[in-house]
Amino acid sequence: MFRRFAAALTLVLATTIIAPSGALAASSATSNVSYHRFVTATAPLSIARGSTAATWTSPIFSPGFAFTELVASWNADTTAGSLVEVDMQASPDGAYWTKWYVMGRWTYDDTIFHRTSIGGQGDKDGFVAIDTFVAGKVPMTSYRLQVILTRASAKAATPTVRALGAMTSAVPATFSVPTPRAFTGAATLPRAVPQFSQEIHAGQFPEYDGGGEAWCSPTSTTMVLGYWGQYPSAADMAYIPASYADPQVDYAARYTFDYHYNGTGNWPFNAAYAGRYGMDAFVTRLRSLDEAEAFIRAGIPLVASIAVDPNKLDGFLFKSSSGHLLVIVGITAEGNVVANDPASTSDVTVPHVYDRGQFEDAWLNHSGGIVYVIHPPSTLLPAAPAQANW
Repeated sequence: MFRRFAAALTLVLATTIIAPSGALAASSATSNVSYHRFVTATAPLSIARGSTAATWTSPIFSPGFAFTELVASWNADTTAGSLVEVDMQASPDGAYWTKWYVMGRWTYDDTIFHRTSIGGQGDKDGFVAIDTFVAGKVPMTSYRLQVILTRASAKAATPTVRALGAMTSAVPATFSVPTPRAFTGAATLPRAVPQFSQEIHAGQFPEYDGGGEAWCSPTSTTMVLGYWGQYPSAADMAYIPASYADPQVDYAARYTFDYHYNGTGNWPFNAAYAGRYGMDAFVTRLRSLDEAEAFIRAGIPLVASIAVDPNKLDGFLFKSSSGHLLVIVGITAEGNVVANDPASTSDVTVPHVYDRGQFEDAWLNHSGGIVYVIHPPSTLLPAAPAQANW
């Protein structure tokens, strides 16, 4: 089972979405997209001494357009007895406000609390599809986030939220894949990204999403963490049978597993898992491969969410996929996509080159350009566009 992402469920919306116009329409899939950060490591959130819980509410933020989807993401330090809940409330007009929707309950450990998405939240204003708020018939114009921190006792270590932000977007029902521009040179990373296949983990730890053949998301996240030199310790992985190759993938599957969704493809949970290793990690949407190329030139590989229509991605292991994640590691001189694709029969066969047009259709026309951005705080992001989506 691959990642069944929310965008695939909502590209055709009940509300009418006005298509972008002019030059922007020709160059971008999700033309209106914003990423806003509310919390940074310089002012983290925690529980006061002597208390077992704390609640923090963000200022109201308006992205400047009517949005139909929102994905929150965060980086937090938690212990076995602590939990972080992230909620979202939105408004279509600044006067009426929705209820608080739970965007996720996160803890790194899984012995006392379980990390989980929350189902059954839908009402006339919208619903939460795993990790994505989807507006109802009326799009939203502003929102705020709320964080609830809990620990088992006042003497236990406090959970700490080091980063918190949200991506909002207006996903068009259809769009034209951007016309490839002329390319003058390849975009490459300064070093190789490790190669890990999800397929070699088939049948391992079936309690986590049925086993490794479904672990495209944690496998991709592990490849990017490996690029930054971050893996779980041997002691952390001691419970994994010695016969299992690439045990860091098995470990990531366990610690990204969503106990409600019953899968390892929860986008914010993968970002939060990467955050455990000191990474600055968040989920956003990009408008085109031109934006992805800017990250590659900045030395930052990207985990991208795609879906593949039957026989529409040459070189892909399967005929089709309703949801899959892989790592963008470069752009060829011809503009095609160099990817580390975990849907490969072995680690050696993970590198792929995908046709640019086919890849953009699989990526932009299905997930709306979703990526995980994972990097050390010391590695600067590329300059953001005027309508900042990172």
